Amino acid sequence: MTDGVFHHFERAIVREPSVNLGDGLTTTDLEPPDFARALRQHAAYVEALRSAGLDVITLPTAGHPDGHFVEDTALVFPEVAVITRPGMAVRRPECEAIAAALTPLREVRTIDAPGRLDGGDVLIVGRRCFVGLSARTDTAGVAQLEEVIAAFGYSVVAVDVGAGLHLKSSVNLVDETTLLATPALAELACLAGLEVLVVPPDEAYAANVVRVNESLLVPAGFARTRELLSATDARIVPLDVSEFHCMDGGLTCLSLRF
Repeated sequence: MTDGVFHHFERAIVREPSVNLGDGLTTTDLEPPDFARALRQHAAYVEALRSAGLDVITLPTAGHPDGHFVEDTALVFPEVAVITRPGMAVRRPECEAIAAALTPLREVRTIDAPGRLDGGDVLIVGRRCFVGLSARTDTAGVAQLEEVIAAFGYSVVAVDVGAGLHLKSSVNLVDETTLLATPALAELACLAGLEVLVVPPDEAYAANVVRVNESLLVPAGFARTRELLSATDARIVPLDVSEFHCMDGGLTCLSLRF
């Protein structure tokens, strides 16, 4: 990350997919997910996190159809963890187990009503947090987050997401000074000073990548985006996440990394 802060991650929290994952929230018109295939894809994802040097904490499903998208439930900084208040009320019960898992590891704060905040809308770049204003995250949620993290030296930049579910559906960190973004967000004025690699318009899903220490997890396929990333210093790790794609999910959604 920029500003002299590029974190070395040591842990990740994941949650196994539930057999009812097809009952989760989605805006796509893709085929429903195959549970057995989703389990295999999730296991490969967990193995990639371990190969990147992370100790992975796996939580049980508890029957939440969207529960494996743990990123939306919390933000974890070196100094503090923030339990979010997801924009969709049906997802808020997922936060309880995440809070319990984080409490021994961090000071824990919460986003409270009426604020709404999904972790998928928060991109941490050094000491800056770009926070998407989306259908799931509102100004009250952003204001509460800013109040918590300003004490630790972080600033908050609100970004109008426009199209797309979350901010990180469209822009993500590649290395300390480089982002990967869709054409719709690549020209944002607030990204000035950062190098922005732009995915081809027909490979927009490929913008959802995860930098984990020396590895960059990328969605399988999307050859032109892979070529775009080939000049980076990261070890490129392609992963098939087709069953999560059809439920509006991607690589960033499936873990909390800290």
